[in-house]
Amino acid sequence: MGVSLDGKLVVAISSRALFDFEEENQVFEQTDDRAYMKLQLDRLETPAKPGVAFSLVKKLLAFNQAGAQHIEVVILSRNDPVSGMRVFRSAQHYGLPIQRGSFTRGQAPWRYLKPLHANLFLSTHLSDVRAALDAGVPAAQVYPHSAHASDAHPHEVRIAFDGDAVLFSDEAEQVYQAQGLNAFQQHEKDKASQPLSAGPFKPLLEALHRLQTQGTPSMRIRTALVTARSAPAHERAIRTLMNWHVEVDEAMFLGGLEKGEFLREFEPDFFFDDQTGHIESAARHVPAGHVASGITNTP
Repeated sequence: MGVSLDGKLVVAISSRALFDFEEENQVFEQTDDRAYMKLQLDRLETPAKPGVAFSLVKKLLAFNQAGAQHIEVVILSRNDPVSGMRVFRSAQHYGLPIQRGSFTRGQAPWRYLKPLHANLFLSTHLSDVRAALDAGVPAAQVYPHSAHASDAHPHEVRIAFDGDAVLFSDEAEQVYQAQGLNAFQQHEKDKASQPLSAGPFKPLLEALHRLQTQGTPSMRIRTALVTARSAPAHERAIRTLMNWHVEVDEAMFLGGLEKGEFLREFEPDFFFDDQTGHIESAARHVPAGHVASGITNTP
């Protein structure tokens, strides 16, 4: 039987999301890919510094135990193969057991997500994220200047999600955008017992829930719903999760308050939201990624 990724939680990640290649990226933007390749080759023996999503990847990989490989991380990068050598060297330096990668030298790499059966794609390129979401893969644009994750929870993967247009569809958000807050609140109150449709990140939440249920002696998962909803619109969100038979550990109904300081206290390894304003607020405190879906991201 051939090698298979079936049954694993597969995370595809770009090299700039995993490692801090911002200095090298400036060389690429100011000159050309040849100068970039030479710089990466010159630095082959110098491990890159951890990037925004490093903590998330490191902790997820810690779920793998002898005889029980739950997680697969694959590099999916616009880098060239030569620069890819430094990516793998850096992963090896930090003890990250990453074995697979595709390096496309500027071409869109998202098309390889389907054969990987990816549960998540993290990239700094918005166009790749949009294409992945259109293909049905949970994806987010990593903000490379986000704060890095806290070291306070070494044995716990902490992930926070926005609700509408992320875990849930943007049905309610469309009402809010068209008719305002009062109409939104009434709409959600009237439909409190009717589950919301799935958003792009429902499959990831389900995969995390399965992993959480399986568990390991040394690693845990803690999830949070962090939403601008407030009572009475909270009930539909909670009932939707109950209908899906999926649990979150914490739920914050903030009624429009800025999310950043609340996320600072939760200390996630990553936060996903569809609105750039929320991401910019969050990125000052925690690793954050923009989910370019729903009505607020319609071109």
